Amino acid sequence: MLHKVDGLLGILLPRSCVFCGHESGTQTCCDGCRDDLPWISNPCRCCGVPLSQGHPRDYCAVCCEPAGNDLHIRSALIYTYPLDRIIAGAKFHQRLDFAAALGGLLGDYLCAPAAKVSGEFPDLIVPVPLHRRRLAARGFNQAAEIAAPVARRLGVPLHIDGCVRVRHTIEQSSLTGRARRRNLIGAFVARSDLAGMRVAIVDDVFTTGTTVAAVAAAVLKAGACKVNIWTVARTDKFMR
Repeated sequence: MLHKVDGLLGILLPRSCVFCGHESGTQTCCDGCRDDLPWISNPCRCCGVPLSQGHPRDYCAVCCEPAGNDLHIRSALIYTYPLDRIIAGAKFHQRLDFAAALGGLLGDYLCAPAAKVSGEFPDLIVPVPLHRRRLAARGFNQAAEIAAPVARRLGVPLHIDGCVRVRHTIEQSSLTGRARRRNLIGAFVARSDLAGMRVAIVDDVFTTGTTVAAVAAAVLKAGACKVNIWTVARTDKFMR
């Protein structure tokens, strides 16, 4: 029902593209900008790193087609201009319309053949949580705002409180390497019984993977049998 109302409003009150500002009808991103975005069209089936066109396998040299791996990563786009501007606006300038647009792009990507997901969607979607102090200061959790349209697009339940951040930490962006891992020790706890469930964790950007890995560890400790990590973008820092 909400999709029908949203579509009707898009016809009556056409939207503007979040990238170029031109009228985009029912979409938050116009077709021209969508086509120009730096999509990851050939990801490794395990870690999601972009593979070169013509790569002989579906897996990168590091993953080497692992058997029974319970962690899979997908990022829709490379973190570069103009995507970085929209992500920053969603995260730091309360542009919830930007977050919704990013979630729409991620949801569309996951449904496309390029993502190599093959319709194997999880039982539950969990956004990377913010500590209550940071949530109070910011007023919203950008990961949750991105996850909501993904959940609607895929028809998968969204569990906003499936994992909570119980320890207030320094911003990860100010840290590097080992300090990032130390910063998140004991930071996340899954508050639900996830025994036997397939869970997708949603965030805005995959950089080193330290944050999403810590959330994944908490989810697996709660009994999840498989974890997918889905982000709108990934940086080129760890491209292979």
